[in-house]
Amino acid sequence: MRFRRCHSMVVLPFEEATLSLDSLASGGACVEFHKSIRVYAAHIDKVCTLEARACMLLLNCSAEDWQPLPADGQASADVMTLIKSGLLLLEGDVSSPPACSDQRIRTAHWSPLAAIYHRHTRWEGVDSAVEMERRKMVTARDLVRQLGVPPAEAPARRPAAIALPRLDSDEAELQVRVTCRNFDQDRALPLHVLAAMLQDVVMAQAVVESEPGIRFLKKNVPSGGGLHPMEAYIIARDVEGLSPAVYHYHAVAHELTLAPAQPEEMESFPLRLCAGQDWFAGAHVLVVLACRFERNFWKYRRHAKAYRAVTLDAGHISQAFYAAATRRGLGAFVTAAINEVDAEEALGLDPMQEGVIAVCGFGWRAPLMTMAELDPAGHVWKLGQAI
Repeated sequence: MRFRRCHSMVVLPFEEATLSLDSLASGGACVEFHKSIRVYAAHIDKVCTLEARACMLLLNCSAEDWQPLPADGQASADVMTLIKSGLLLLEGDVSSPPACSDQRIRTAHWSPLAAIYHRHTRWEGVDSAVEMERRKMVTARDLVRQLGVPPAEAPARRPAAIALPRLDSDEAELQVRVTCRNFDQDRALPLHVLAAMLQDVVMAQAVVESEPGIRFLKKNVPSGGGLHPMEAYIIARDVEGLSPAVYHYHAVAHELTLAPAQPEEMESFPLRLCAGQDWFAGAHVLVVLACRFERNFWKYRRHAKAYRAVTLDAGHISQAFYAAATRRGLGAFVTAAINEVDAEEALGLDPMQEGVIAVCGFGWRAPLMTMAELDPAGHVWKLGQAI
């Protein structure tokens, strides 16, 4: 029996503060720090806690060469424990979840640090709204009370600066671009409006085949290497002519098809997806942006900047949705405070092959502001519109 280490992992020392009444009673500090060693691997969700001896054995294992089981009894037992945790893999094992997941990461050309970061920063079952309430971190006053005054909104002015003229701007759309937290629940969004939004933002405007089998898309948003790896899954909550469901949008054909997998409870799925942010979950349309990493990593193999380019792609798309929505009198939002694991499980996605990055949304604005919005210029909400 031979084994080797998983492809990508990082070892972090961890200290956790705990209240010690015994220490306080004996005259010591009331807080003790318990040290542990945690291992974050790119191919499994679980964070493994190891003893120092097992950790050193793991670090001395190769991720490429298979090696035999050690003769020493303790070392052999440690290897078996690490195999059970999924950090060590057995030769010939092609069916267990850790082995399959590790092999997919090996062949997908992930940068190791990016793979670990992506895997272990995903949320599952988080209700961020409840958590903000629990921690009393809802209002600006709450934030100042607990965190102090934030850094200045801009750096200090510098001497010998050149004053620039202020010109009249024709870009009214940019001035009324405000993140929407109030959507009209009594008015459906026409299908043609949804179609126009998708056409403006994520539809391929042209397809270029530079070499046989190598096709690039022209969209109205930029993308690293012109690869456009981001897929859009449309959650149609209230769209005329569409049953409430999750649809996959085909950017070249400009068409919607029901996603192969659907959430078990469609009505509550948007709220679960948005981690309890009901002000976003009420949008007429939510767009789950999921990256087909193999498309990006085909060119940028194990590249340190490849994952950063993916997140920039999501930012470009979200801003384009804002502009397209504002132009049509709609409200829009983007959030990264999402339960990626819940979305991936509901849609049947492997997070390391097609991972959820962000959620955008848009729809008709409500006539009254019942949830506070940040509109410092007062371009959207006028006096008397808010309660």
